[in-house]
Order: sequence, then structure tokens, then C-alpha cells
Amino acid sequence: METLTLWAVIGFLLAAYSVIGNDSVQTLGTFISSNKKFKWYYLWIFTASILVFTLSYSWYVNGGDISYGRLNKIPFETVQWYHALAPLLLVILTRFGIPISTSLLVLSAFASSLVFEKILLKSALGYGIAAVSAYILWLIISSWDRSSNEINPKYAKHWRVFQWFSTGFLWYTWLSHDMANIAVFLPRSLSFPMLIGVLSVFVVGLAYIFWNKGGKIQQIVTSKSNTAYVRSATLVDLSYAIVLIVFKQMNDIPMSTTWVFVGLLCGRELAIATRRASSYTFKDVFPIVGKDMLKLLVGLGASVVLAIGIQYMDKIF
Repeated sequence: METLTLWAVIGFLLAAYSVIGNDSVQTLGTFISSNKKFKWYYLWIFTASILVFTLSYSWYVNGGDISYGRLNKIPFETVQWYHALAPLLLVILTRFGIPISTSLLVLSAFASSLVFEKILLKSALGYGIAAVSAYILWLIISSWDRSSNEINPKYAKHWRVFQWFSTGFLWYTWLSHDMANIAVFLPRSLSFPMLIGVLSVFVVGLAYIFWNKGGKIQQIVTSKSNTAYVRSATLVDLSYAIVLIVFKQMNDIPMSTTWVFVGLLCGRELAIATRRASSYTFKDVFPIVGKDMLKLLVGLGASVVLAIGIQYMDKIF
């Protein structure tokens, strides 16, 4: 069994904190914003139960691997101090509310140049497909997706149930993608005590996220149109899950779910602006979309610089 060093533990804890604080808003952001009337610990229990099942299932069927095979192209290596710089940088950027791709930033510390290139290409493709798919979908539905008041009270509870199911489905799908960003610091096959320790860290981290109402990254969601409405939140989650499933079946190369999520919101905002040109125009949308894209590019630049630096460190040490 591979050795778990002190730096591996530090890297894992930093990655877990940053991924939960940064990336989880992609799946839980609309869930949080549209369920403010519920106590935070009800939402936490629901999502924590799905997390425990998802990781335990992968651990059981994949011989101790909790990443669903996403690290097949990235073999385990002894973690050094400079590998922990990636999640540390992610923690710092997260504090400023920047939607950094953890897949690009963290995995760049371990992946070869060829694998990193494949991760980047798959992520860019995911952004484009998500944006186009969301644009077409919301052109169709935006004419009636305006406010929660449009939901017939008789069907309001049905939409609420549907949203919780769609969030659970998306949460499971997202975890099977992004867990690689944290598990990369761990041996590819975990013992049962290590699994319990990993699950404990995640469950506590989730509690903090819900107690803190999503943190600063939550602004990426709340700045978009109608994401606090149950029907809008449900459709965003369901669309996101479908795109992730498509890419999950494509191959076992990891990808940036952050890019997919931002692409989805971009296409959605453009479609709403197309439908409501009189009250919500492209002039209103482009600053929002451009700001998100700029943040993604900042994260990409940081990932490339970090990858080059770590490859240099590997040669020295």
C-alpha cells in the first residue's frame, strides 16, 4: 500500500476545504438559494447522506478507489511540500470569491503535460456544450420561467420534491467527477479506517458550507436570473447533471466541472436576454458573463504557472 505522508494529509485537508468551499456551490448553490425557508441542517443531512453513499459505493466496487476511476491516468506519487501549494492557492483564491477550476489547478500538480492538455481540452469542450445546450433549452422555457408565482400552488410541492431529487442526482454525478481533485493526494486504494476518516472530513465540511449559506462563491449563483426560484433551480440542476453524465461516459479523463457550470449559466443568461430584450438585454448579460470568464482564465493561468513550477521542483528534488 502506498505511503501516506504528512504532506499528503495536509494536501488532502487543504483540497477538501477548497473543493467543498469552491466547487460545491456548482451543485448546491441553487439548492441553498431556493430553500432558504428550511433549516440549514436539514439540507446538510440530505446532501451528507448522498455523499456517504456515493463515496462508499465507489470504494466498494472499485477496490478502495473513491474517485470512480478518474485517476487511472494519474498514478499515485509520494506527495511533497510543493504539491500542497496547489490546494493552498485554491484556498486563497476561494476567499476572494473566484470560481477557480479545482481540476485544472490541483491535478496540474500531478498530471503529465499530455494528461493536463486532455483535461483542459475536455473542460473547454464541456463549457461550450453546456453553454449551447443551456441557450437552446432556455430559449424554449424562458417564456414561462419568470417567477415562482407562475407555479400553480397545486403543483408547488411537486416542484419542491422534484428539485430535491434533481439536486441529489446532480450531487451524486458531480461527486463522481470532482472527488478525483481530493483523492489525488491519497493512495488509490483506501483502507476502511481511511475511508471513515475521509467521510468525516467531508461531512463536517458540508455542515460548514450550509451553516455559512454557501460562502462568497454563492454570489456566482445569486447574481443570475431567478436562481432563487424552485423551478429555475431545478432546471439548472437537471441540465447540469445531464451534461456531466455525457462527459462521464466519454472517458475517464478528469474535467473541470466549474467550466461546465459557468458555461451552463452563461448560455442560460444569454437565452433569457434573447427572450426578454425589452427588460433584460445583452448589455446587461455581458458584464456578468465576462466577469465569470475572466475569473476562469485567471484560474487557468494560475494552473499553468503552478504546473510548470512543480515540474521544475520535481527535477530539483
